Amino acid sequence: MRQNELRPPLGAKHKAKRVGRGDGSGHGTYSGRGCKGQKSRSGGGVRLGFEGGQLPLIKRLPRKRGFTNIFRIKYNIINVGKLDGFSPGSEINTEELLKAGLIKSLGRPTKILGDGDIHHSSSGR
Repeated sequence: MRQNELRPPLGAKHKAKRVGRGDGSGHGTYSGRGCKGQKSRSGGGVRLGFEGGQLPLIKRLPRKRGFTNIFRIKYNIINVGKLDGFSPGSEINTEELLKAGLIKSLGRPTKILGDGDIHHSSSGR
């Protein structure tokens, strides 16, 4: 078998649909557009999102409000009750908090919130 002898299998290739070339072609007269109406005209059709006069989805949904502050500072947040796990009198810093898995990164400032109780003294830095 040579390259010039290759043929696609039967039924694999379809003839091009040539519309508007007479009734004998099967696609003449209305050329697959049906009779009359907005969609049969050249350039006809409704705009994107048109729902036949019903209030479109884009107008039914509420508008997004406000804006995103690009200068927002993201903080590491830790509650004071979580610090109770450290040994009494130890110095607690961000490296220790990171090792303990209480904060996610050193690149952010850390805030200690007042939820929970602490039963011993520790110094923080």
